[in-house]
Amino acid sequence: MDARMMSERARIMEHARTVVVKVGSAVLTSPAGLRLSVLCNLVEQLARLAAAGRRVCLVSSGAVAAGRSAFSGRKGTAESLPGKQALAAIGQGRLMREYEHAFASQGLVCAQVLLTRDDLRSRSRFLNARNTFMNLLDWGVVPIVNENDTVAVHDLKFGDNDQLASLLLNLVEGELYVNLTSADGVLAANPGKSGAGEAIPILESIDNIEELDIEGLCGAKTSVGTGGMQSKLMAARRAAQLGVPTLILPGRRPDILDRAFAGEPVGTWISPSKNTVSRRKYWMAYQAEPLGSLFVDNGAAAALEERGGSLLPGGIIRVDGEFDTGSMVRIMHGERQLGVGLSNYSAEDIRRIQGLRSSEVESVLGVVHYPEVVHRDNLLLHAAV
Repeated sequence: MDARMMSERARIMEHARTVVVKVGSAVLTSPAGLRLSVLCNLVEQLARLAAAGRRVCLVSSGAVAAGRSAFSGRKGTAESLPGKQALAAIGQGRLMREYEHAFASQGLVCAQVLLTRDDLRSRSRFLNARNTFMNLLDWGVVPIVNENDTVAVHDLKFGDNDQLASLLLNLVEGELYVNLTSADGVLAANPGKSGAGEAIPILESIDNIEELDIEGLCGAKTSVGTGGMQSKLMAARRAAQLGVPTLILPGRRPDILDRAFAGEPVGTWISPSKNTVSRRKYWMAYQAEPLGSLFVDNGAAAALEERGGSLLPGGIIRVDGEFDTGSMVRIMHGERQLGVGLSNYSAEDIRRIQGLRSSEVESVLGVVHYPEVVHRDNLLLHAAV
């Protein structure tokens, strides 16, 4: 890492007041159960961050793995969704018990927060959750956040805790995202194909994640988690859009957070984007998975990317999927995803007006409330979905 980037990294880490730390199952657990030495060392480091005046929010995996360990050798541990949800119910209490003891030994109180995507999809519930988190952080309490695996269904799942953590950054106004993983960082080569590779010290830009060699950098996901390095890069891309840098660290190494905050060049630093988005647009883009796709022509693609325009009916050449008014949709130019946005029309109505000039739409649909299919205020280009 060059001196300029080392200086920038040190400056951001010194001044980051609200830090979101995510720890994965591969770090916290083994086939024998929870790695208590790792958990306790993590809590000790978080306590030192709190003592330095930082607000700390922890996103912790491990409930399913802890439940699987507690229930090993018995029937009913199939890897179906209901089986994993049952294992999460068994393991979540065990995980929190260890956290409570560890934080209490450091003189800190922790709080359990279990979320589903539906909790953040509604703007009012999002703001209520924000108020709760802000109170906890103001009181010096460490929120420990996990997906509510016991009740979450496919449409309401975040996918994995990497993505949950990226949404939490917006909720708590995080200024630094630290992702603790089983790897040394983002590796320069796929370890599954070329042996152990060295961690890339810095990714200065992750704005166009599709241009990265994901297969070469990522490798396979871990055996006990749901993510993998690709998921971590997607979460880092989202964080970068908010202007938040990401630090990916080897979480099993003792005192790795201490070393990073002391200025040691460990892990992979991913710089924030120079072109950030508003927190409202960030929430809009990532609160739900896209339900369909709108394919656009060259002129529409140029209007969106080069001139910051809205998507009009005349630029749409194909509609995939079925969705209602107000749904999140992908905007595609050939095989390339331009972004995501909220549709002002249903899929059925868009098929009726695609390719038409705005002046022709009223004759097809009758009363027209919106000249745009997707307004630029409800559109996020280069979204990490």
